[in-house]
Amino acid sequence: MNELHKFLFDGLPVRGMIVRLTDAWTEVLHRREANTATGPWAPPVAELIGEMAAAGALMQSNIKFNGALVLQIFGDGPVKVAVAEVQHDLSFRATAKVVGDVPADARLSHLVNQHNHGRCAITLDPRDKFPGQQPYQGVVPLHGDRREKIERLSDVLEHYMLQSEQLDTRLVLAADAKVAAGLLIQRLPLEGEGNLAGSLVSKANEDEIGLNEHFNRIATLAASLTRQELLELDVETILRRLFWEEQLLRFPPQTPRFDCTCSRERVAGMIRGLGRAEADSILAERGDIEVGCDFCGRQYRFDAVDAAQLFAPPGDQPPVTSVVQ
Repeated sequence: MNELHKFLFDGLPVRGMIVRLTDAWTEVLHRREANTATGPWAPPVAELIGEMAAAGALMQSNIKFNGALVLQIFGDGPVKVAVAEVQHDLSFRATAKVVGDVPADARLSHLVNQHNHGRCAITLDPRDKFPGQQPYQGVVPLHGDRREKIERLSDVLEHYMLQSEQLDTRLVLAADAKVAAGLLIQRLPLEGEGNLAGSLVSKANEDEIGLNEHFNRIATLAASLTRQELLELDVETILRRLFWEEQLLRFPPQTPRFDCTCSRERVAGMIRGLGRAEADSILAERGDIEVGCDFCGRQYRFDAVDAAQLFAPPGDQPPVTSVVQ
């Protein structure tokens, strides 16, 4: 069962959420395994993609953004790029481009940050854009302030959220061949925080110190959650074991799901972007243009007639529906 639960700590400015992706996550893996062009990911790569999918669901639900949240890692190791895209309704897809062999014990720095050139980008792409509106993107490196290598995706994202939202966050992530899961704990802002003057500042600071003590205590409890517990225990058991002394205000659970947004129309647009000359060159060499979706494995094929329709004047383009799956 795929589930995401949100909750508040009663009387404290701290919120949390926990996600478990089961059949939706295994569908991602099965589609990758069935893709004869790529084959399955090595376990360390699958673990990274699963953690990204869980983190993306948590971050999307946390900000309630009406659009796509795209979490990307660009690497200088065997993983050249890894992507998890989560829509406003928590439908998601994820993939990675891998070049070369990946050792069974590879860690994050080996996968994507061998020479400290790796980076993580979070993009918010609005669903309904205003004219000229561009997606928002924030980028953080995959190393610390002293250029030390970071080995956990959770550390990278905690740093991003502190930079972008100025809110302390604790994130625990884990994934294997059956489950991708995550727990997020975040301090809520004080009323008027960062926008006070004069005598109110000292009072706000005093309040913030006390409230940070509560957050630090809860964050410490969250950090005690082990990878094995996060993967094997159900949500109710995890929350009870971690926060049995706290009063939690629970919200109705949400249901993430796998869904790919690829379509024949989008692929057709990509081919038009190549230009008529490039499309004709591919047709001359191969006989047709075949494009596979890296996310779901679906294959789209355009023969010479289909391609001619793509470049025909407006009004002379009947719909083309041939799809190879």
